[in-house]
Amino acid sequence: MRRIAWVLLLVFTFTIPWEYSLDLGAPLGNVARIAGLLVLLAAVPAILQSGRMRAPGAVQWMALALYLWFCCSLLWTINRTATFDMIRGSFQEMMIVWLVWEFAETPGNLRALLRAFVAGSWVLAALTFANFSSPEAIMAGQYRFAAYGQDPNDVARFLDVGFPLAALLANGTGSTWLESYWPERVLAIGYFPLGLVAVLLTASRGGLVAAVVALMGCGFLLGRSRARAVLTGAFALPAIVAGIWLLIPRQTLARLATIPEQLRRGDLNQRLNIWWAGFHAFARAPIFGTGAGTFVSAAGLAPLDTAHNTALSIAVSTGLLGLTIAMAIVALVFLAALRTDGPLRVALLVSLLVWAVTSLAATVEASRTTWLLFAIIAVAGRMAVDDHSELAEFFPDPLHPYRERLTRAASAMGAPSPRF
Repeated sequence: MRRIAWVLLLVFTFTIPWEYSLDLGAPLGNVARIAGLLVLLAAVPAILQSGRMRAPGAVQWMALALYLWFCCSLLWTINRTATFDMIRGSFQEMMIVWLVWEFAETPGNLRALLRAFVAGSWVLAALTFANFSSPEAIMAGQYRFAAYGQDPNDVARFLDVGFPLAALLANGTGSTWLESYWPERVLAIGYFPLGLVAVLLTASRGGLVAAVVALMGCGFLLGRSRARAVLTGAFALPAIVAGIWLLIPRQTLARLATIPEQLRRGDLNQRLNIWWAGFHAFARAPIFGTGAGTFVSAAGLAPLDTAHNTALSIAVSTGLLGLTIAMAIVALVFLAALRTDGPLRVALLVSLLVWAVTSLAATVEASRTTWLLFAIIAVAGRMAVDDHSELAEFFPDPLHPYRERLTRAASAMGAPSPRF
């Protein structure tokens, strides 16, 4: 039964990046919601059958505390319907940190989760290309493109998270069988051009900034072990730029080119007005907040607006107490990433940095991608403590032999061992 739950968890992970592109309507919902419910239905009897359950870690306990605080806010919310919807949705999202913690048992499982997420990101990018080439978009003179059912800004953010994880997969493993497993390499390396062009097609300015951060981190990660490949990519840069210039519509590039102007004007496409309204709402209920999911009501915004800032959204909705719990979760996830080493640490820290950059201009606390990323990092931190040697085999450090030589040389000369 645990095997079934694990396979369903991989399917669930695969569907998360493109979940909103396949919605079956009420009462089923989108494809990720359906996959998540199937995992949950398999997980409960699997645990009962085995008679054991993995002890939750700090991230799992804090995620539970945040969810319970959301539930408590029903007692004082200014919009009971919005809070109830937030509670129902948050359960479907936050359960990911428990499911991954319970069923990802080995470093091989961790790598399979990364592979499933990158494959799902491929689907999201392909669907964005499909929208770009659709007759409807061409006839309408469309210049922002996204997978059907998805917001262009969300698409760009989801694709950005995939870059450092793809770089980690492209870095190879210490396992002879996996080193010869060429589909994984194709999946990882091929994602970079596909994902980058898809991000540009969304014309998301925040998405482009996050993509630059992600690709810089990927360059550092790959440069540690594949300097020749990075150098080849650098020489190919003029051809890549030319291809982008010919492929991407001029209106799309023109919108992306307004990033300096938006920063100079300081309004960030009216976001400052939204944030100012949010600060006023926060000042009216700073401790307990106005109720989970009520930012729009508290700030007096239009129903389709969002906070465009994750920390502010949590602060207004759940007060300083909820924001403290949320910040503790982020801190614990960061510490879990630091417990790892080598390429895995670099990739996880870069992905967390990309998430942080996107959270400054987006509301991502209710995103399955957010909680999946937190779950993956928490599991990696656990494995770094429990089974470091096997984790190093699946995510090897290409500089490890050189570090050993430097350490031996320093010892021979009576000098202290260098720190890395």
